[in-house]
Amino acid sequence: MGAEHLASSRRVLEPIDRISEVLFGLIMALTFTGSLSVAGAGRPEVRTMLVGAIGCNLAWALIDAIMYLMGCLAERAADRQTMSQVLRAATPEEARAAIASRLPPLMASALTAADLDKVLSTLSQSAGSSKPAKLEKEDWLGAAAVSVLVFGSTIPIVVPFLLIQDVQIALRVSNSIAVLMMMIAGFAFGHLVGYRPWLTAGSMVLLGCFLVALTIALGG
Repeated sequence: MGAEHLASSRRVLEPIDRISEVLFGLIMALTFTGSLSVAGAGRPEVRTMLVGAIGCNLAWALIDAIMYLMGCLAERAADRQTMSQVLRAATPEEARAAIASRLPPLMASALTAADLDKVLSTLSQSAGSSKPAKLEKEDWLGAAAVSVLVFGSTIPIVVPFLLIQDVQIALRVSNSIAVLMMMIAGFAFGHLVGYRPWLTAGSMVLLGCFLVALTIALGG
């Protein structure tokens, strides 16, 4: 199995990445809704808040997408550098060390010299077809997914303000939706990493509320 096939078979976004992007979008949106003063807020103030929340998350969705693409290029450049180190290695030990340096420590420690030699053999066979680092279709799809997740997480938070005239009720509904979304994200995160899902869900809500309050206090 060649390096190109391995790169093309990876998922656009890992589950942890999806959860992280949703939480990021939620926190950004909540910094706007949380700063809304219910006592003196009318429709003009609500409209200003909505424009700010949507505009901010849209901007950060685009920034996140660009950073994702830069990360993809950096990862491919690192792969090419590893390939170059492997091919220029003076001894098999140097080549194995170069390969192992690109693997997670636990995985690298589990591989024998014979295993690394098999990887070395595969890399040597595909060395002639090495191409300059560039963005692939999967990278653009990943960037689009990042944008959709960051911006999409804003929609459930702002919809109550569009459908409910009473600002106080709209804010309560919006906050309830945000808490529910953070609980779902926390539960999914706990399940993925092997923690107790419900405890992680509650912790995620507390962490999210703390970050929102901190951002608002710092003028964000």
